[in-house]
Amino acid sequence: MMEIAPNFLTDIIDEDIENGLKERIHTRFPPEPNGYLHIGSAKAIFINYFIAKKYNGLFNLRYDDTNPVKEDTEFVESIEEDLRWLGANPDAIFYGSDYFDQCYEYAVKLIRDGKAYVCDLTPDEMREYRGTLTQPGRESPYRGRTPDRSVEENLDLFERMKNGEFPDGSRTLRAKIDMASPNLNLRDPAIYRIVRAHHHRQGDKWCIYPLYDFAHPIQDAIEGITHSMCSLEFENHRPLYEWVVDNIGFDPKPKQREFARLNITNTVMSKRYLRELVETKRVDGWDDPRMPTLCGLRRRGYTPSAIFSFVQRAGIAKTNSLVDERLLEYCIREELNANAPRRMAVTEPVRLIIDNYPEGKVEYFEIANNPVDPEAGARKVAFSRELYIERTDFAEAPPPKFQRLKPDGEVRLMGAYIVRCVQVVKNEAGDIVELHCMADLETGNGMPADGRKVRGTIHWVSAAHAVDADVMLYDNLFTLEDVNAVPEGTNYLDYLNPDSLRALKGCKLEASLAGAKPGDRFQFVRMGYFCKDSHNAHTFNRIVTLKDSFKL
Repeated sequence: MMEIAPNFLTDIIDEDIENGLKERIHTRFPPEPNGYLHIGSAKAIFINYFIAKKYNGLFNLRYDDTNPVKEDTEFVESIEEDLRWLGANPDAIFYGSDYFDQCYEYAVKLIRDGKAYVCDLTPDEMREYRGTLTQPGRESPYRGRTPDRSVEENLDLFERMKNGEFPDGSRTLRAKIDMASPNLNLRDPAIYRIVRAHHHRQGDKWCIYPLYDFAHPIQDAIEGITHSMCSLEFENHRPLYEWVVDNIGFDPKPKQREFARLNITNTVMSKRYLRELVETKRVDGWDDPRMPTLCGLRRRGYTPSAIFSFVQRAGIAKTNSLVDERLLEYCIREELNANAPRRMAVTEPVRLIIDNYPEGKVEYFEIANNPVDPEAGARKVAFSRELYIERTDFAEAPPPKFQRLKPDGEVRLMGAYIVRCVQVVKNEAGDIVELHCMADLETGNGMPADGRKVRGTIHWVSAAHAVDADVMLYDNLFTLEDVNAVPEGTNYLDYLNPDSLRALKGCKLEASLAGAKPGDRFQFVRMGYFCKDSHNAHTFNRIVTLKDSFKL
């Protein structure tokens, strides 16, 4: 099993242990079920899961389902499926909504302690009162109420909020902290709001919901999380996290620490953008193989080990950066080169007829399943008089140094005979429809007897044994490298790559591929690495090209 390399987070934990931490290391992954997980999520899963395993600790999956407007059981199920697929099996599964009763009681405690109050300001007014980075905020007129009645009045109002007596958005419960704090998150943040919406788990029990910054530290503390590791955008929220933990009085206290998000070139990670791509049908659903979602990567043919290798190599740091997507391609290419079976596939076929080969004859050539893995053995591939080869493997007027088939030129048919092109047949439109060749029938198992050298080798498929299939060639979803920094006056959709998908119909595959199962991966020799599609029985998706200039 993969292990996490030492990093600043493991350094923090090591120091905590040296300083007397007695609790078992306990981490969590807390996704909101409002969309599908993406490869950025894989980084958070990798960190929390493998750190827990490194210290023989525990790892929770906890759904952050405190916003009923956007959440759905579809996303709940997809998240667990993705974690299971990655092999990051949680020790326990929780729902933030299961703590609503406790969150409510802790909110009441804060009111009783004079540390929370019900506020009637509208959202716009709250923003106005909040101040700026350079100017302190102003206290809400509802912050103090009358000294003798403040607690009782706030308790009453909060209970009436719970009972549904007020319209949505008309009141909030706010923490009473410091409107002059240089950290805007501490300027009396809202911790409860009124929202009437059916909850996927709680039904219509609640019409008030805790906000993330209030609910999350409570959930961590209840579950015994020792290290709450989250992405860097929560760093400024850490003082509020600690304020909640301290003022409710939890002991032991979870510790929040932050790491840089994973951003990749030529794609988007925002759930809002991903949702828009799906809803506007610019992609074929959340699992479109061009999407950075885990289900999209799975459908395309990426493996959990390649994804985690990518996350590890991209690094765990506190500084945001943009990682070249070719590193991800490198990781899967490296893995598949070692273990993917080789098969022959002709994606743009042209018929090749061997005039001196007997009609009706079929013989079988042994071809290695994986040249870099001798233990993978060999397979028998049917050979006949009529074959298919790639259209690009023939040139009537070849460019310099062209080493494939040409008029009166010779090539080796991979694992079989050397053939010479003797005739080119075209249709009325001038398109090549047939190539006629003569085979050197003495070269089936070796080089020509006369010692001549034939440099070119091309792949082929027997016409009589070919499997018909569609092949999908995928490219970057966006032409812009950093889609998070679109030029002013433009929209991220302006940079959708019109060539992100090329669908090849009528491809001809080696007969053994008829038995391929969804998710099976192969190298189509000289073409790249491909995966049997999980939706369409006769479709193969290109995972990655065979080679790339990218270097580690």
